[in-house]
Amino acid sequence: MAISTADLGRELQMVIKTGSLVLGSKKTIKLTKLGKAKLIIVAANAPPEIKKDLKYYAKLSNIPVIEFPGTNMELGALCGKPFSVAALAIIDPGQSSILELAKQGSGVKSEGG
Repeated sequence: MAISTADLGRELQMVIKTGSLVLGSKKTIKLTKLGKAKLIIVAANAPPEIKKDLKYYAKLSNIPVIEFPGTNMELGALCGKPFSVAALAIIDPGQSSILELAKQGSGVKSEGG
């Protein structure tokens, strides 16, 4: 079962309000190497070398990775930021159930399908 973009957006907003997350591919890779991230979200149009590094380190640290189907600009807007976000790491989910969503399905489906 894939995660809907609406569910992901709602849960990301909850993480922003009640939990802790880090925006940016460099910081996300660093936290993934250290095993401190609980979940990684990477934009579909993130540079291939960043995706490769994140998936590799996440696999070593047993951290789930969700590939957001939209662009990095859309991911940034979803986080309420006026800039692009290629990757982000959830450190503390707070009151959101985003980790349960990640367990349900590794992919994200768009609204239309």
